Amino acid sequence: MEKFLENTHYIDYTNPSIKQLASELKSQSNDDISLIKLTYEYVRDKIHHSWDAQDKRVTATASDVLREGAGICWAKANLLAALFRANEIPSGFSYQRLTLGDTVDTGYCIHALNTVFIPSLNKWIRLDARGNKEGVKAEFSINEEKLAFKICSPGEVDYHDNHSVPDMGLMKVLEENTDALDMYLHHLPDKLSYGNRIP
Repeated sequence: MEKFLENTHYIDYTNPSIKQLASELKSQSNDDISLIKLTYEYVRDKIHHSWDAQDKRVTATASDVLREGAGICWAKANLLAALFRANEIPSGFSYQRLTLGDTVDTGYCIHALNTVFIPSLNKWIRLDARGNKEGVKAEFSINEEKLAFKICSPGEVDYHDNHSVPDMGLMKVLEENTDALDMYLHHLPDKLSYGNRIP
Protein backbone atom coordinates (compact mmCIF):
# COMPACT_ATOMS: atom_id res chain seq x y z
CA MET A 1 0.00 0.00 0.00
CA GLU A 2 2.95 2.34 0.54
CA LYS A 3 3.22 3.33 -3.12
CA PHE A 4 -0.44 4.41 -3.10
CA LEU A 5 0.37 6.84 -0.26
CA GLU A 6 3.44 8.53 -1.75
CA ASN A 7 3.86 12.26 -2.14
CA THR A 8 5.04 12.94 -5.71
CA HIS A 9 5.50 15.83 -8.11
CA TYR A 10 1.93 15.52 -9.41
CA ILE A 11 0.35 14.24 -6.20
CA ASP A 12 1.94 16.90 -4.00
CA TYR A 13 -0.16 16.50 -0.90
CA THR A 14 2.45 18.05 1.39
CA ASN A 15 1.51 21.38 -0.20
CA PRO A 16 0.03 23.52 2.63
CA SER A 17 -3.23 24.28 0.78
CA ILE A 18 -3.89 20.58 0.14
CA LYS A 19 -3.03 19.65 3.73
CA GLN A 20 -5.39 22.35 5.00
CA LEU A 21 -8.30 21.24 2.80
CA ALA A 22 -7.71 17.59 3.67
CA SER A 23 -7.80 18.48 7.36
CA GLU A 24 -11.04 20.44 6.92
CA LEU A 25 -12.68 17.56 5.09
CA LYS A 26 -11.59 15.12 7.77
CA SER A 27 -13.01 17.33 10.51
CA GLN A 28 -16.41 17.14 8.79
CA SER A 29 -16.38 13.34 8.55
CA ASN A 30 -17.40 10.63 10.97
CA ASP A 31 -15.50 7.67 9.49
CA ASP A 32 -13.43 6.65 6.49
CA ILE A 33 -16.44 6.13 4.21
CA SER A 34 -17.91 9.57 4.92
CA LEU A 35 -14.45 11.12 4.48
CA ILE A 36 -13.96 9.43 1.10
CA LYS A 37 -17.43 10.46 -0.06
CA LEU A 38 -17.01 14.07 1.06
CA THR A 39 -13.56 14.36 -0.51
CA TYR A 40 -14.76 12.85 -3.77
CA GLU A 41 -17.79 15.15 -3.97
CA TYR A 42 -15.61 18.18 -3.26
CA VAL A 43 -13.35 17.52 -6.25
CA ARG A 44 -16.24 16.44 -8.48
CA ASP A 45 -18.39 19.49 -7.70
CA LYS A 46 -16.07 22.31 -6.60
CA ILE A 47 -13.30 21.91 -9.18
CA HIS A 48 -14.52 22.77 -12.67
CA HIS A 49 -13.80 20.54 -15.65
CA SER A 50 -11.87 22.77 -18.05
CA TRP A 51 -13.98 21.91 -21.09
CA ASP A 52 -17.31 22.35 -19.30
CA ALA A 53 -16.21 25.74 -17.95
CA GLN A 54 -14.47 26.69 -21.23
CA ASP A 55 -11.43 27.51 -19.11
CA LYS A 56 -8.15 27.73 -21.05
CA ARG A 57 -5.88 27.29 -18.04
CA VAL A 58 -3.88 24.06 -18.02
CA THR A 59 -3.28 22.51 -14.61
CA ALA A 60 -1.28 19.39 -13.83
CA THR A 61 -0.16 19.03 -10.21
CA ALA A 62 -2.70 18.59 -7.46
CA SER A 63 -1.79 21.95 -5.96
CA ASP A 64 -2.18 23.64 -9.38
CA VAL A 65 -5.66 22.21 -9.71
CA LEU A 66 -6.71 23.30 -6.23
CA ARG A 67 -5.26 26.80 -6.67
CA GLU A 68 -6.91 27.40 -10.07
CA GLY A 69 -10.13 25.51 -9.31
CA ALA A 70 -10.12 23.81 -12.72
CA GLY A 71 -8.60 20.96 -14.69
CA ILE A 72 -9.40 18.19 -17.12
CA CYS A 73 -10.09 14.71 -15.72
CA TRP A 74 -6.39 13.76 -15.61
CA ALA A 75 -5.60 16.78 -13.44
CA LYS A 76 -8.67 16.45 -11.23
CA ALA A 77 -7.64 12.85 -10.57
CA ASN A 78 -4.28 14.11 -9.30
CA LEU A 79 -6.02 16.38 -6.80
CA LEU A 80 -8.39 13.69 -5.59
CA ALA A 81 -5.52 11.25 -5.06
CA ALA A 82 -3.58 13.93 -3.17
CA LEU A 83 -6.47 14.75 -0.84
CA PHE A 84 -7.02 11.06 -0.08
CA ARG A 85 -3.32 10.46 0.55
CA ALA A 86 -3.07 13.54 2.77
CA ASN A 87 -5.53 11.75 5.05
CA GLU A 88 -3.60 8.45 4.80
CA ILE A 89 -6.13 6.82 2.48
CA PRO A 90 -4.46 4.86 -0.35
CA SER A 91 -5.45 6.11 -3.79
CA GLY A 92 -4.40 5.51 -7.39
CA PHE A 93 -5.46 5.85 -11.01
CA SER A 94 -7.56 3.89 -13.47
CA TYR A 95 -8.36 4.65 -17.09
CA GLN A 96 -10.89 4.27 -19.86
CA ARG A 97 -10.52 4.74 -23.62
CA LEU A 98 -13.59 6.60 -24.85
CA THR A 99 -14.84 8.17 -28.04
CA LEU A 100 -14.43 11.94 -28.09
CA GLY A 101 -17.95 12.43 -29.44
CA ASP A 102 -20.99 10.26 -29.96
CA THR A 103 -19.53 8.11 -32.76
CA VAL A 104 -16.24 6.37 -33.45
CA ASP A 105 -15.38 8.71 -36.33
CA THR A 106 -14.83 11.50 -33.78
CA GLY A 107 -11.75 9.67 -32.51
CA TYR A 108 -10.79 8.46 -29.06
CA CYS A 109 -9.29 9.85 -25.87
CA ILE A 110 -8.11 8.59 -22.49
CA HIS A 111 -10.32 9.32 -19.49
CA ALA A 112 -8.95 9.20 -15.93
CA LEU A 113 -10.63 7.76 -12.85
CA ASN A 114 -9.41 7.31 -9.30
CA THR A 115 -9.04 4.18 -7.26
CA VAL A 116 -9.38 4.42 -3.51
CA PHE A 117 -8.97 1.83 -0.76
CA ILE A 118 -11.63 1.82 1.96
CA PRO A 119 -9.89 0.56 5.12
CA SER A 120 -13.04 -0.31 7.07
CA LEU A 121 -14.30 -2.48 4.19
CA ASN A 122 -10.88 -3.76 3.08
CA LYS A 123 -11.76 -3.10 -0.55
CA TRP A 124 -10.83 -0.91 -3.51
CA ILE A 125 -13.43 1.06 -5.43
CA ARG A 126 -13.21 3.38 -8.43
CA LEU A 127 -14.55 6.94 -8.50
CA ASP A 128 -14.99 9.40 -11.36
CA ALA A 129 -14.45 13.02 -10.30
CA ARG A 130 -14.73 14.45 -13.82
CA GLY A 131 -17.71 16.61 -12.88
CA ASN A 132 -21.37 16.12 -13.65
CA LYS A 133 -23.41 17.90 -16.30
CA GLU A 134 -26.43 17.11 -18.44
CA GLY A 135 -26.03 13.51 -19.57
CA VAL A 136 -23.10 12.85 -17.22
CA LYS A 137 -23.84 11.70 -13.70
CA ALA A 138 -21.11 10.05 -11.63
CA GLU A 139 -21.81 9.25 -7.98
CA PHE A 140 -20.16 7.78 -4.90
CA SER A 141 -21.06 4.15 -4.33
CA ILE A 142 -19.37 1.38 -2.38
CA ASN A 143 -21.42 -1.42 -3.96
CA GLU A 144 -21.61 -0.62 -7.67
CA GLU A 145 -19.66 1.69 -9.94
CA LYS A 146 -21.51 4.85 -10.91
CA LEU A 147 -19.03 6.36 -13.33
CA ALA A 148 -19.51 9.22 -15.76
CA PHE A 149 -19.23 7.08 -18.88
CA LYS A 150 -20.17 3.54 -19.88
CA ILE A 151 -18.30 1.57 -22.49
CA CYS A 152 -20.73 1.35 -25.39
CA SER A 153 -18.92 1.93 -28.71
CA PRO A 154 -16.45 -0.23 -30.68
CA GLY A 155 -12.90 0.58 -29.68
CA GLU A 156 -13.81 1.85 -26.22
CA VAL A 157 -12.10 0.07 -23.33
CA ASP A 158 -12.40 0.06 -19.56
CA TYR A 159 -8.97 -1.06 -18.40
CA HIS A 160 -10.01 -1.83 -14.80
CA ASP A 161 -6.43 -1.00 -13.84
CA ASN A 162 -4.94 0.44 -10.67
CA HIS A 163 -1.73 2.48 -10.88
CA SER A 164 -0.01 4.30 -8.04
CA VAL A 165 1.15 7.11 -10.33
CA PRO A 166 -0.64 8.92 -13.16
CA ASP A 167 0.24 7.98 -16.73
CA MET A 168 3.37 9.98 -17.56
CA GLY A 169 2.40 10.30 -21.22
CA LEU A 170 -0.74 12.14 -20.17
CA MET A 171 1.21 14.33 -17.75
CA LYS A 172 3.61 15.22 -20.58
CA VAL A 173 0.66 16.45 -22.65
CA LEU A 174 -0.41 18.71 -19.76
CA GLU A 175 3.12 20.07 -19.39
CA GLU A 176 3.50 20.77 -23.13
CA ASN A 177 0.23 22.68 -23.63
CA THR A 178 -0.79 26.19 -22.60
CA ASP A 179 -4.41 26.22 -23.78
CA ALA A 180 -6.65 23.58 -22.24
CA LEU A 181 -9.39 24.03 -24.85
CA ASP A 182 -7.02 23.64 -27.78
CA MET A 183 -5.42 20.67 -26.03
CA TYR A 184 -8.82 19.07 -25.53
CA LEU A 185 -9.67 19.44 -29.20
CA HIS A 186 -6.37 18.58 -30.82
CA HIS A 187 -3.85 16.96 -28.48
CA LEU A 188 -5.57 14.27 -26.41
CA PRO A 189 -3.85 10.89 -26.83
CA ASP A 190 -5.96 7.80 -27.43
CA LYS A 191 -3.65 5.36 -25.69
CA LEU A 192 -1.81 5.03 -22.40
CA SER A 193 1.95 5.05 -22.07
CA TYR A 194 1.77 2.21 -19.49
CA GLY A 195 3.07 -0.46 -21.87
CA ASN A 196 1.55 1.42 -24.82
CA ARG A 197 -1.60 -0.63 -24.59
CA ILE A 198 -3.97 -0.37 -27.52
CA PRO A 199 -7.21 -2.34 -27.63
